[in-house]
Amino acid sequence: MKPINVGLLGIGTVGGGTWDVLSRNADEIQRRAGRAIRISLVADKDVARAKKIVKGKAKVISDGAALVRSPEIEIVVELIGGTTIAKELVLEAIRHGKHVVTANKALLATHGNEIFAAAQKKGVMVAFEASVAGGVPIIKALREGLAANRIEWIAGIINGTSNFILSEMRDKGIAFEQALQDAQSRGYAEADPTFDIEGHDTAQKLAILASLAFGIKVDQSAVYVEGISSIASEDLEWADELGYRVKLLGVAVRTDIGIEQRVHPTMVPKDTAIAQVMGVTNAVTVDADAITPITLVGPGAGGMATASSVVSDIGDIARGVRTAPFGRPTGRLTVSKKAPMQRHEGGYYIRLLAVDKPGTAATIAKRLAQQNISLESIVQRHRGERPHGGDVPGRSSEPVPVILITYATTEDAVRKALAAVDRDKVVLGKPQVIRIEKN
Repeated sequence: MKPINVGLLGIGTVGGGTWDVLSRNADEIQRRAGRAIRISLVADKDVARAKKIVKGKAKVISDGAALVRSPEIEIVVELIGGTTIAKELVLEAIRHGKHVVTANKALLATHGNEIFAAAQKKGVMVAFEASVAGGVPIIKALREGLAANRIEWIAGIINGTSNFILSEMRDKGIAFEQALQDAQSRGYAEADPTFDIEGHDTAQKLAILASLAFGIKVDQSAVYVEGISSIASEDLEWADELGYRVKLLGVAVRTDIGIEQRVHPTMVPKDTAIAQVMGVTNAVTVDADAITPITLVGPGAGGMATASSVVSDIGDIARGVRTAPFGRPTGRLTVSKKAPMQRHEGGYYIRLLAVDKPGTAATIAKRLAQQNISLESIVQRHRGERPHGGDVPGRSSEPVPVILITYATTEDAVRKALAAVDRDKVVLGKPQVIRIEKN
């Protein structure tokens, strides 16, 4: 059987990794796919650099449009990123009957519904294992491995930058700003890290996972997003003392009123698998009706890890796998009713800076009771006293931290109670609120 010809759009970090993996493991990949796979055409703006990588083993051009129209190319691998040019090239490839492999989560979160509909109409594959969690095969797990299950809940650490920052803050007792600088110095965070630390990268990936898990159309606008920039080192210390760790999670859950999709800092019990995931590692936990919760853990980024998923998709197409992108025909994806965040139910960690005067605790308790919020625990220490001990300053009239852990309640109730406490002027500053996930 003749080799299958692949066209590579972009040969940067992931593209270079894809070239290396296909070259190094060519014989093994051929045995598994049933035919040789060859990158015969590469399109990259930096032609000179691309030629140094391929060393004459593939033709290099600068025109991506020419690549996707080339009659010899059967699979187009899009690794240029962005949503404008990438969309144009992917749709053009589909119009010319090419299968597409992409690692571009922004493209799929923004234009995925249009792209998948076009691919279905043309009868070609769009594969995207590398778009979420890098080298972790969560896409295939949801689409194929768990196809017999009704999925109830999925939660993931799917942004390595944020997980690294929270891990550094916890392990070294440093402030957010210093941990961010460490991430930037190691190349884990961009010069402008907003997209990562404010949760938008996680939201794009969650929208894709939710579509796979629940059979809904990809809709990034349905995701509630909150980042980690407000997390203080003392929150991580309190979490540790109370039996939790703080993670930036993307969570999608089936509810009676719709699919709830949210990204925010979350306290998870220390004994859960996802709580053990540190540094830039990614992890996704899935809870379904026929299995106990399972967690997939692995590298969420990096040229070789992401290339592993890209090449896996190429291999699937080469051996004739023709699976619907979300495990069901695109036309059967539904528009999910957005579950409003105000209706979210769960436990909450609340850190208040309370005025140290008689009646403050009673006022706070009253406002919580008015919203039917019950407390699992309450801790009050004088300012300067740390969760893990240390010198305690003398009593003074300075405000003191009050830590509340609630039983399950609603987002709306918590917000109303804290607004009333603020009006009572018994706390200073903005309360810290972190949701608790115990699944």
